[in-house]
Amino acid sequence: MSRNQGDRIAADRPDTPALIGVTAQGSTTLTYGQLEAAVQSRAAQLAALVRPGQTVGLLGLNSPEWLVAFYAIQRAGAVPVPVSHKMPVETLGHVLRDAAVELVLADEQTRALVPSTGAALLDLGTPAPAASFTSVVPEPHDPAMILYTSGSTGRPKGVVLSQASHLWVIDQTARTVPPGSTRVLISAPLYHMNALTNSQRSLASGATIVLLPGFRPDVFVDAIVEHGVTELSGVPPMFAMLLQRPELLEGRDLSSVRGIYMGSAPAAPALFDQLRTVFPNAEILFGYGTTESGPVVFAPHADGLPTPDGSVGVANPAVELRLVDAAGRPVERHGVLEIRNPALLSGYHNRPDVPVPVTADGFHHTKDVFRVDEHGFYFFAGREDDMFTSGGENVYPRSVEQVLEAHPAVDQAVVVPVPDDVKGAKPVAFVTLRPGHRADEQELKAHALDHLEPYAHPRRVWVVAEIPLSSTNKADRAELTERAAGLLEGP
Repeated sequence: MSRNQGDRIAADRPDTPALIGVTAQGSTTLTYGQLEAAVQSRAAQLAALVRPGQTVGLLGLNSPEWLVAFYAIQRAGAVPVPVSHKMPVETLGHVLRDAAVELVLADEQTRALVPSTGAALLDLGTPAPAASFTSVVPEPHDPAMILYTSGSTGRPKGVVLSQASHLWVIDQTARTVPPGSTRVLISAPLYHMNALTNSQRSLASGATIVLLPGFRPDVFVDAIVEHGVTELSGVPPMFAMLLQRPELLEGRDLSSVRGIYMGSAPAAPALFDQLRTVFPNAEILFGYGTTESGPVVFAPHADGLPTPDGSVGVANPAVELRLVDAAGRPVERHGVLEIRNPALLSGYHNRPDVPVPVTADGFHHTKDVFRVDEHGFYFFAGREDDMFTSGGENVYPRSVEQVLEAHPAVDQAVVVPVPDDVKGAKPVAFVTLRPGHRADEQELKAHALDHLEPYAHPRRVWVVAEIPLSSTNKADRAELTERAAGLLEGP
């Protein structure tokens, strides 16, 4: 089997739709045969422009052409660097310079965003001349892609992932499906691990990807109905936004959906119940993964015990997991998750100043805090670096959010710290309510005080129409922290 990730596309169904790209103008379809031809043509074009191992920027909205380019860059022996089109221009320029990108593939919507770094531009929307191409054969340790983190706490870091690392991920997640049986809707950004690895899994399995340029609740629902989608994937805030628009769901036939795959962010308990009501035929799977160690971490219980809502499952038998305390000592029930598997990053590109978060014995220190119940089910409990001190006590925002989300009226909650002259910092919260429910600030504060230590309860609770999302469709904590500061200052 090929050692090049770019070759992992099902080859036994040339007439089956591989990609259905949906835009405001309509939809376009590439069969597996057409996809293979397009990838070979683009790879041949790129092989004449780039050196083996050279980085190539990829900047565009989700589209079949984006995925064609991603696979073609790998086949040509180069290293794709997917870049967020939502980055500020200054940050985008930093990423392209940091990755030493000399060629950028961009589309009509993003071409103007490319800063003047000296990199050449190639239009994603213009097909490459027809050509056949034999993939470059890389070494297992060669870089296969560089994925830049969002940079919410500083300059974005380029996570280098080897050919071997994500070939292992594809082998663990891809299961061949009957031609035409599975249609996967992807609307999360392809520059993020969630959507990208789901695309790799789907194309290796022989499924059909229904690809949206981005997430919009109305377009999302229309795509399900029009294309008979069987699987949904994305981050929980996307689904929460969808459920906040019940008028889009009423009277629509959503019975084709058999599976819903969520990950990359916390999910409130109310979300699971609401999804079961809207998608009665769907099994809901809530997963976890990191850019640095991949999405293969947890699995269903071997004895068939049902996974509780909010749990990511039990330890996957293909990986090694452990929880550690602040001193790095193993603990049993509550601690920071560490992962050892073949998907670990090779390092951070061009960042000798940033320690690689891998222990001496080969475990990725995720900074994610989990608790484990008596059956071995893991529950996300917060981020090690989200934790803040209030009056000398440690406050984990996710733990406070979970209490707020247990209120019957609350849909989502986000807790952020604000400065306090006495305590140093204090928690405040933003919440959205479930459709048709009501609750005011005093009721929600009282609920929190009934279930939390006094130091951890949010001093203010603001009810908002929606939670703002970052470029990776997660709750934008930085924006909410800034908003909270403004609200506390008053007019």
